[in-house]
Amino acid sequence: MPRFYPRFDTRRVQTALRDTPVVLLNGPRQSGKTTLAHNLLGAGRTFRTLDDDSTLAAANTDPTGFLRGARRLTIDEVQRAPALLRAIKKVVDEDRQPGRFLLTGSTNVLSLPHAADSLAGRMAVIDLLPLAQSELALTQPGFLRAAFAGAPSPLGATAIGKAIERIVLTGGYPEMLRRRDPARRAEWARNYLRAIVQRDVRDIASVEKLGQMPRLLRALAHYSGQLANYSQLGGQLSLDAKTARKYVDIFQQLFLVRSLEPWSANRLTRLIKTPKLHFLDSGLLAVLLGVTETNVATRRKAFGAILESFVFAEITKLVGWAADDYQLYHYRDKDQDEVDIVIESAAGDVVGVEVKAAATASATDFRGLHKLAGTCGRRFRCGIVLYDGDTTLPFGPELFAAPISNLWAAAGASSPGQ
Repeated sequence: MPRFYPRFDTRRVQTALRDTPVVLLNGPRQSGKTTLAHNLLGAGRTFRTLDDDSTLAAANTDPTGFLRGARRLTIDEVQRAPALLRAIKKVVDEDRQPGRFLLTGSTNVLSLPHAADSLAGRMAVIDLLPLAQSELALTQPGFLRAAFAGAPSPLGATAIGKAIERIVLTGGYPEMLRRRDPARRAEWARNYLRAIVQRDVRDIASVEKLGQMPRLLRALAHYSGQLANYSQLGGQLSLDAKTARKYVDIFQQLFLVRSLEPWSANRLTRLIKTPKLHFLDSGLLAVLLGVTETNVATRRKAFGAILESFVFAEITKLVGWAADDYQLYHYRDKDQDEVDIVIESAAGDVVGVEVKAAATASATDFRGLHKLAGTCGRRFRCGIVLYDGDTTLPFGPELFAAPISNLWAAAGASSPGQ
């Protein structure tokens, strides 16, 4: 019997269903949305999936009739019938009873035409990404709370060396985690990506050069963690920059990649600087780059990029669970000094995170964090170099090296994401 992985987002969904008419569980295919939705089918909920052709035809033919008589309806893969969103708005406006509709979507539903306007103020949106390491370990991570308090928790590593490599190269998709054989995991990932391109891209966009999408995704893998250069990326595939950007935006809607905007003390300056692009699952990225447990020793540069995307995804999940509002950025100054991830709180306080795929940390690893601290002044809470070591070490005021597994190590009685 397949292992069930508890999800930290379950409580958020349950809470939203108690006070909001529509709850949308958004995330990539195979991330566990349908399983979570099935686990919430109590209290007389009806389940319908639009992956069933007959059900999809009914929803597209008569959206209003499809909803008629349903008091508590769960609709799986709602992006396949966008007209349903307008029909749901009408039903909700007539009766705003909490928990009327639980929707799941494998694309960013709010990016669909008219979706945001249709359900603004009526819908809670919760992103369910592939599993985080804290969910797998059943720990309650205190990384964000500790970092914004001024120092990472002084915890020893729970994984280093080969263990970290295995974690990063496997990623967080449940089907990848269930396969012990790395070759079988890679085969699943390739089939998964092929299905996404052949099926889901057509659901959300009209793509003239659909045959270029797999090649673009492979090329994009080599840009993960780098500044987005759409002219250079498109040029490799005979696409102009505008088309390349459009196609990358589609991959963002499908939760394969996400852009990381630049941080600046001047908020207006952020709008004109170049974002970075990160894959949201390190296991998929590793397969696209051909990095495996057997060749990782000779592919350290590629593994460093995969590790950075892994850390970005883990912090993205922590931020998603947090009660406070945090935003993620990257930092790069005119001297090309960088910080991989900048976490900014709603109050404007800042934590910098640098990622290093090595077993030691040195003073030179903190160069970008020193620059960021100087720019932030009193708003700078701490800077952390996450490395493949087993000890948390101080490197000056508010500067620390900490094990990568500090991201998911249990920390006292803190709650997930805090």
